[in-house]
Amino acid sequence: MFFTGSPQVGKIVMSAASKHLASVTLELGGKSPTIVDKTANIDKTAKKIIWAKFLNCGQICVSPDYVLIDKSVKVEFIESCKKWLKTYYEDNPKASDSYGRIVTDKHFERLTAYLENAKTLEAKFEVGGETENTTKYIEPTIISDLKPEAKLLNEEVFVPTLPIVTYESLDMAIAYINSKSRPLALYIYSKSKVNIKKIMNNTRAGGTCINNSVLHYANHNLPFGGINNSGIGKSHGFFGFKAFSNERSVLKQHTFGVTELLFPPYTSFKEKLARITVKWF
Repeated sequence: MFFTGSPQVGKIVMSAASKHLASVTLELGGKSPTIVDKTANIDKTAKKIIWAKFLNCGQICVSPDYVLIDKSVKVEFIESCKKWLKTYYEDNPKASDSYGRIVTDKHFERLTAYLENAKTLEAKFEVGGETENTTKYIEPTIISDLKPEAKLLNEEVFVPTLPIVTYESLDMAIAYINSKSRPLALYIYSKSKVNIKKIMNNTRAGGTCINNSVLHYANHNLPFGGINNSGIGKSHGFFGFKAFSNERSVLKQHTFGVTELLFPPYTSFKEKLARITVKWF
């Protein structure tokens, strides 16, 4: 059984499969974080993150859910994000042919509720926040100073809103990620091999991009899937073939085999042969 969807429905699918002892491959979701350290090229980083975040209006499973950024480069990063938003969607994203809409009224209502929750918690809207229900439009939005309990930081959202969370040390960023469920994707922006290795060695994710976002999904030479809450099993390319296959082992013998020497009766010669086999093989 192969299923793509939420962890909640994935558990239902897995439960149903267990009644038939059927294997499952579950591509689920969760929160996919992006770490930006102070060594990163901030302008190029913002360019890539803004593209990935607002691709299909934020409605892709490997969309960067939030940015964990070194406190010292937060302001520079936000200014670069504003620049690239304007480059991609001009001054009025609502009129841009390159900017999408929310897929259904139900999802639009759910997503606008997340924005209202952020406002209630006095988060700072760095850019955006406008919505229009008749066309299911949500403006590209960047939010900072979110409280830990904000829904945008805790629920799988599929929304064109980028929360920004600052950290003072890389250990804090790693601890933040590890305090939550395993993500489907993790993105790292850094020039430091030491920092990259530290993040990779101390976090777990279904897939990871270094100095880019989303693109690992498009490479069918790479296995795609989650870990724990974000999924079970892998797909794409050869890995998808394996997901839908069962390796059947076959042994075929036509003539006398050496294993027949182990058949009864167990003589002293066969005992000696068995000891030699155990010792050397």
